[in-house]
Amino acid sequence: MSDGRRADARRNYARILSVAEEEVAAHGSGASLEQIARTANVGSATVRRHFPTRRALLEAVSANRIAALCARAAELTGEDDSRKALLTWLDEVVTYCVSARGLAAALAYDGPLEHENSCSVAIEEAGNPLVRRAARDGVVSPDVTVADLITLIVGIVLATEHYPDPAAQADRLFRLAIAGLSPRP
Repeated sequence: MSDGRRADARRNYARILSVAEEEVAAHGSGASLEQIARTANVGSATVRRHFPTRRALLEAVSANRIAALCARAAELTGEDDSRKALLTWLDEVVTYCVSARGLAAALAYDGPLEHENSCSVAIEEAGNPLVRRAARDGVVSPDVTVADLITLIVGIVLATEHYPDPAAQADRLFRLAIAGLSPRP
Protein backbone atom coordinates (compact mmCIF):
# COMPACT_ATOMS: atom_id res chain seq x y z
CA MET A 1 0.00 0.00 0.00
CA SER A 2 1.41 3.39 -0.97
CA ASP A 3 1.29 6.44 1.26
CA GLY A 4 1.78 8.83 -1.66
CA ARG A 5 5.57 9.00 -1.29
CA ARG A 6 8.10 7.56 -3.70
CA ALA A 7 9.60 4.20 -2.75
CA ASP A 8 13.02 5.75 -2.06
CA ALA A 9 11.42 8.36 0.23
CA ARG A 10 9.65 5.60 2.18
CA ARG A 11 12.95 3.68 2.49
CA ASN A 12 14.79 6.81 3.63
CA TYR A 13 12.09 7.53 6.22
CA ALA A 14 12.27 3.99 7.60
CA ARG A 15 16.10 4.04 7.68
CA ILE A 16 16.20 7.47 9.35
CA LEU A 17 13.63 6.40 11.94
CA SER A 18 15.51 3.18 12.71
CA VAL A 19 18.80 5.05 13.18
CA ALA A 20 17.05 7.78 15.18
CA GLU A 21 15.59 5.17 17.56
CA GLU A 22 19.11 3.86 18.25
CA GLU A 23 20.63 7.34 18.61
CA VAL A 24 17.88 8.58 20.93
CA ALA A 25 18.20 5.42 23.03
CA ALA A 26 21.93 6.03 23.32
CA HIS A 27 22.02 9.83 23.64
CA GLY A 28 18.53 10.92 24.66
CA SER A 29 16.54 13.74 23.14
CA GLY A 30 19.69 15.68 22.26
CA ALA A 31 20.85 13.03 19.78
CA SER A 32 22.68 14.65 16.88
CA LEU A 33 20.53 15.04 13.79
CA GLU A 34 23.73 15.22 11.73
CA GLN A 35 24.92 11.90 13.18
CA ILE A 36 21.52 10.37 12.40
CA ALA A 37 21.83 11.58 8.81
CA ARG A 38 25.39 10.22 8.46
CA THR A 39 24.51 6.84 9.94
CA ALA A 40 21.40 6.56 7.78
CA ASN A 41 23.46 7.48 4.69
CA VAL A 42 21.29 10.47 3.83
CA GLY A 43 21.86 14.19 3.83
CA SER A 44 20.77 16.35 6.74
CA ALA A 45 18.25 18.01 4.40
CA THR A 46 16.62 14.62 3.90
CA VAL A 47 16.31 14.16 7.67
CA ARG A 48 14.78 17.65 7.96
CA ARG A 49 12.38 16.99 5.09
CA HIS A 50 10.99 13.94 6.89
CA PHE A 51 11.28 15.45 10.39
CA PRO A 52 11.13 19.25 10.19
CA THR A 53 11.70 19.64 13.94
CA ARG A 54 13.46 17.69 16.66
CA ARG A 55 10.06 17.26 18.32
CA ALA A 56 8.68 15.63 15.13
CA LEU A 57 11.56 13.15 15.23
CA LEU A 58 11.08 12.43 18.95
CA GLU A 59 7.36 11.91 18.43
CA ALA A 60 8.00 9.44 15.62
CA VAL A 61 10.60 7.58 17.70
CA SER A 62 8.16 7.45 20.66
CA ALA A 63 5.02 6.50 18.69
CA ASN A 64 5.03 2.79 19.56
CA ARG A 65 5.62 3.42 23.26
CA ILE A 66 2.88 6.04 23.32
CA ALA A 67 0.49 3.61 21.66
CA ALA A 68 1.32 0.98 24.30
CA LEU A 69 0.67 3.47 27.13
CA CYS A 70 -2.63 4.46 25.54
CA ALA A 71 -3.69 0.84 25.22
CA ARG A 72 -2.75 0.21 28.83
CA ALA A 73 -4.85 3.19 29.99
CA ALA A 74 -7.83 1.71 28.14
CA GLU A 75 -7.27 -1.66 29.85
CA LEU A 76 -7.13 -0.05 33.29
CA THR A 77 -10.23 2.10 32.79
CA GLY A 78 -12.49 -0.79 33.75
CA GLU A 79 -10.72 -1.65 37.01
CA ASP A 80 -12.79 -1.47 40.22
CA ASP A 81 -10.34 0.67 42.19
CA SER A 82 -10.03 3.95 40.25
CA ARG A 83 -7.14 5.27 42.39
CA LYS A 84 -5.15 2.08 41.93
CA ALA A 85 -5.87 2.06 38.18
CA LEU A 86 -4.70 5.67 37.77
CA LEU A 87 -1.57 5.15 39.88
CA THR A 88 -0.72 1.93 38.05
CA TRP A 89 -0.92 3.76 34.71
CA LEU A 90 1.07 6.76 35.95
CA ASP A 91 3.71 4.41 37.36
CA GLU A 92 3.96 2.76 33.94
CA VAL A 93 4.30 6.19 32.29
CA VAL A 94 7.20 6.99 34.66
CA THR A 95 8.83 3.63 33.94
CA TYR A 96 8.48 4.08 30.17
CA CYS A 97 9.80 7.63 30.30
CA VAL A 98 12.87 6.54 32.28
CA SER A 99 13.60 3.53 30.09
CA ALA A 100 12.82 5.17 26.74
CA ARG A 101 15.23 8.07 26.55
CA GLY A 102 13.66 10.92 24.67
CA LEU A 103 10.08 10.03 25.59
CA ALA A 104 9.91 12.57 28.42
CA ALA A 105 11.19 15.26 26.06
CA ALA A 106 8.58 14.23 23.50
CA LEU A 107 5.87 14.73 26.13
CA ALA A 108 7.27 17.99 27.50
CA TYR A 109 5.49 21.24 26.83
CA ASP A 110 7.97 23.73 25.43
CA GLY A 111 5.84 26.66 24.35
CA PRO A 112 4.02 27.32 21.09
CA LEU A 113 4.48 24.48 18.66
CA GLU A 114 4.54 24.53 14.88
CA HIS A 115 2.36 21.44 14.95
CA GLU A 116 0.29 19.75 17.60
CA ASN A 117 2.24 17.49 19.96
CA SER A 118 0.75 14.14 18.98
CA CYS A 119 2.40 12.31 21.88
CA SER A 120 0.89 14.61 24.51
CA VAL A 121 -2.51 14.65 22.82
CA ALA A 122 -2.65 10.85 22.69
CA ILE A 123 -1.54 10.46 26.31
CA GLU A 124 -4.04 13.06 27.51
CA GLU A 125 -6.91 11.44 25.62
CA ALA A 126 -5.96 8.02 26.98
CA GLY A 127 -5.54 9.19 30.57
CA ASN A 128 -8.62 11.41 30.76
CA PRO A 129 -11.06 8.58 31.57
CA LEU A 130 -8.80 7.38 34.40
CA VAL A 131 -8.47 10.86 35.91
CA ARG A 132 -12.18 11.70 35.52
CA ARG A 133 -13.20 8.45 37.18
CA ALA A 134 -10.73 8.94 40.04
CA ALA A 135 -12.04 12.50 40.53
CA ARG A 136 -15.64 11.27 40.46
CA ASP A 137 -14.76 8.68 43.11
CA GLY A 138 -13.17 11.40 45.26
CA VAL A 139 -9.67 9.92 45.24
CA VAL A 140 -8.17 12.71 43.13
CA SER A 141 -8.87 16.42 43.36
CA PRO A 142 -11.39 17.43 40.67
CA ASP A 143 -9.06 20.13 39.32
CA VAL A 144 -6.22 17.69 38.53
CA THR A 145 -5.70 17.10 34.82
CA VAL A 146 -3.74 14.53 32.85
CA ALA A 147 -1.59 17.40 31.59
CA ASP A 148 -0.73 18.29 35.21
CA LEU A 149 0.27 14.71 35.97
CA ILE A 150 2.33 14.30 32.79
CA THR A 151 4.10 17.60 33.50
CA LEU A 152 4.96 16.28 36.96
CA ILE A 153 6.26 13.01 35.50
CA VAL A 154 8.28 14.76 32.79
CA GLY A 155 9.87 16.98 35.42
CA ILE A 156 10.77 14.02 37.60
CA VAL A 157 12.20 12.01 34.72
CA LEU A 158 14.23 14.88 33.29
CA ALA A 159 15.53 15.83 36.75
CA THR A 160 16.71 12.28 37.49
CA GLU A 161 18.05 11.11 34.12
CA HIS A 162 21.70 11.67 35.13
CA TYR A 163 21.50 9.89 38.50
CA PRO A 164 23.45 6.63 38.84
CA ASP A 165 20.10 4.80 39.01
CA PRO A 166 17.58 7.08 37.31
CA ALA A 167 14.75 4.55 37.54
CA ALA A 168 15.06 4.21 41.32
CA GLN A 169 15.34 7.97 41.85
CA ALA A 170 12.39 8.73 39.53
CA ASP A 171 10.30 6.09 41.30
CA ARG A 172 11.23 7.54 44.69
CA LEU A 173 10.28 11.08 43.68
CA PHE A 174 7.06 9.89 42.04
CA ARG A 175 6.08 8.06 45.26
CA LEU A 176 6.94 11.19 47.25
CA ALA A 177 4.70 13.29 45.00
CA ILE A 178 1.86 10.80 45.38
CA ALA A 179 2.19 10.56 49.17
CA GLY A 180 2.73 14.26 49.73
CA LEU A 181 5.26 15.94 51.98
CA SER A 182 3.63 15.43 55.34
CA PRO A 183 4.06 12.21 57.27
CA ARG A 184 0.89 10.26 57.84
CA PRO A 185 -0.38 10.11 61.44
